Amino acid sequence: MTPLLEAHIHRKQFGDRLILQQVQLQLHAGEVVTLVGASGCGKSTLLRIIAGLEQDHDGEVRLQGRVLDGLTRDIGFIFQEPRLLPWLDVAHNVAFDMGRGAARSASAEARVAELLHEVGLAGLGTALPKQLSGGQAQRVAIARGLFNRPRLLLLDEPFSAVDAFTRMKLQDLLLRLAHQHGITVLMVTHDIDEAVHVSDRVLVMEADPGTVRAALSIALPRPRDREHPGVPALTAQVRQALHAVHAF
Repeated sequence: MTPLLEAHIHRKQFGDRLILQQVQLQLHAGEVVTLVGASGCGKSTLLRIIAGLEQDHDGEVRLQGRVLDGLTRDIGFIFQEPRLLPWLDVAHNVAFDMGRGAARSASAEARVAELLHEVGLAGLGTALPKQLSGGQAQRVAIARGLFNRPRLLLLDEPFSAVDAFTRMKLQDLLLRLAHQHGITVLMVTHDIDEAVHVSDRVLVMEADPGTVRAALSIALPRPRDREHPGVPALTAQVRQALHAVHAF
């Protein structure tokens, strides 16, 4: 099967520091894959390269066989913080397209209404970001990430700033929307439990320079059950792989 995404990053430096070296990554349509590893191993940098936000590197990224050379609507990005524009209401934040502003057509309004319903925020389109809870703000960010109907959704520790209960609800929301929209997901996380719960595969990165050192398959049925008897063993495998790579 031809991969949806292929990334071959030979080198990425910031000044004299080598951040990434010989990173080979393939994602297939419909997969949910997480990147785990110690802080500073290049996980977020790799995400930004794939998104087209970082272009000063030696390597290439292909989406459905097409070499990417910048931002594309086929890839959505959700940051660690919601990054909502405080002067725009929720609806216009969802429809905001980088470099183009907020779409205002009838079809855009219908798309926004559909997405707000899907993320559980129907009726809050006219609210301002300051009126939202942290979990609600991240739901708006998810809706914005889906607005352009991307093939691939990238998430950089998207649930790290919310409480544990909200985090679990957002994880389940992400899985439901990914399945519903047929989207491939690549997510950075530092939470091993989160990685096991959402992933089809967990990729373990090491640092200095950053590269992928291990890939673990998460063979759990969907929809995911946090109490599935296979969860503890898989969680232990990911933890052991991290210890082996980073020698804590």
